[in-house]
Amino acid sequence: MKSDSEIKEDVLDELMWQPNIDETQIGVIVEKGVVTLTGIVDTYSKKVAAEKAVKNVIGVKAVADDIEVKYGTAYKKTDKEIAKAVVNAFEWNSSVPKDKVKIEVRDGWVYLTGELQWFYQKEAARKAVENLLGVRKVINNITLEQAIKPTDIKEKIAKAFKRLADLDANQIKVEVDGHKVKLKGKVHSYAEKEEARKTAFFAPGVYDVENELEVAY
Repeated sequence: MKSDSEIKEDVLDELMWQPNIDETQIGVIVEKGVVTLTGIVDTYSKKVAAEKAVKNVIGVKAVADDIEVKYGTAYKKTDKEIAKAVVNAFEWNSSVPKDKVKIEVRDGWVYLTGELQWFYQKEAARKAVENLLGVRKVINNITLEQAIKPTDIKEKIAKAFKRLADLDANQIKVEVDGHKVKLKGKVHSYAEKEEARKTAFFAPGVYDVENELEVAY
């Protein structure tokens, strides 16, 4: 098992490896495998990239992202400008159904609400927004609503896990209550934990995933 100092060193190396991240802008604190990221970056996409990079490091059990996004005066956008940019981004993205997502922008924070059928549509909406200039944070409150009965969900998720080379399906227990799925068991990295959650969401009829998987080494 890695020590916190070893995990911190690996996290810093991973941040340095990323071409779109200036590791000197980010502070790293590690306590019992939980990584806290601090500092200031000039785009929201860099904040997202830093968190994603850290999740791939072996030994990381959880990530607390306290990185702030601050734009220079030359790149600062009004909430109205950001809202227009979000609307345009959705219009050009075929994965986001037209007029299904409601947008609210407050102080650079973008709030997404509405109902969609599939998790990939919800993810597409988030990704379309997070790279836009002026965005400081994305709160994705879009809910899922499918005209599918919650039958055979457990079997479909179990089969999906077995198809993934990076997941040990035998170590993951799937519990289903209506449209809600609970994942229990052990995985080898935080990235695997996230992959299991996303995979479960892709199953037809799943509206919510409670991820209780433990990262063990």
